[in-house]
Amino acid sequence: MEKLRVLGVGAGYFSQFQYLGWRNIEQAQCVAIVNRDRMKAQAMAKRFGIAQVFDDLDTALDEVRPDLVDLITPPTTHRAYVAKTLARGIPTICQKPFATSYAEALAITEAAERAGVPLVIHENFRWEPWYREARRLIDAGTLGKLHSVAFRLRPGDGQGPRAYLDRQPYFQTMPRFLVAETAIHWIDTFRFLMGEVLAIYARLRRVNPSIAGEDAGYIIFEFEGHATGLFDGNRLNDHVATNPRRTMGEAWIEGSAGVLRLDGEARLWWKPHQHDEFEHHYDRGPEDTFGGGACEWLQRHVVRHLTEGAALENTARDYLANLRVQEAIYRSAAEGRRIELATFDPLRPEPVGDGAVPA
Repeated sequence: MEKLRVLGVGAGYFSQFQYLGWRNIEQAQCVAIVNRDRMKAQAMAKRFGIAQVFDDLDTALDEVRPDLVDLITPPTTHRAYVAKTLARGIPTICQKPFATSYAEALAITEAAERAGVPLVIHENFRWEPWYREARRLIDAGTLGKLHSVAFRLRPGDGQGPRAYLDRQPYFQTMPRFLVAETAIHWIDTFRFLMGEVLAIYARLRRVNPSIAGEDAGYIIFEFEGHATGLFDGNRLNDHVATNPRRTMGEAWIEGSAGVLRLDGEARLWWKPHQHDEFEHHYDRGPEDTFGGGACEWLQRHVVRHLTEGAALENTARDYLANLRVQEAIYRSAAEGRRIELATFDPLRPEPVGDGAVPA
């Protein structure tokens, strides 16, 4: 079977993890990179052994004729770039954050559905090995009836006037930050583990005055089946870990049969109800790439869909559910009240302000 021909669009900081993933997948080959800064594209192409470089997307699409496009660019480009891939009928992976607003994400999703072209959002945290193993244990009944999930975010990269400048400087100017850039990963992961969200209550604040958006907060989730969730987010402090960015924090999943705990080394610990805790051994994935190889696992999943017809996770339509929850969080913080998702309209204008309270 011929390899799928992949066109990568973008050469920013995070794209390296996606190009590494493509290099490792035997059924696919990234054959070209397109980026407005041609020198950055050339450097990335040389690093990962990619043959062609372009600085114009239309030219690249017409000359390469890829089987799949991996769009690794900022949200402001998504609508125009996806329109180009849809017009040519090319399946597309689109980086998160998906679009610049819920309304724009909905419009892009509907355009993909009208065109009948697969559109997948690159939301990779649910593909981290520790969460896949947690899902396997849930499916096996190991945890019993689910009671709650909690995640304590502590990457430790957000203090002082130079926060984020060395890696992703645009973080400083994002008007919506903690939730739209970071907590969105756990909105999706919580849904993957616990089921759909019924209601939200959120309290957000900005602690570092050097940035524009919120960087700390608490979000309470109510799930179908009566389980609850807590996201305790703080980008300023770190946690116990050799590399605080490996898991970015610690998690607990509680059920009637016991508690599954994730630590900062990506180890899982299982405590059966009223018994001692012990380590649950599993393959934690490579330590020298992002999220235990999460990008590659998502990419492999898309390749399996295109080559074998396997069902897709992370479709644009499914991802709209994450964005609805995200909008409900900001609405809850702005209005200081619990939001029920069944009656929430994310297209209703938001009150002035994002609900973030400066320290």
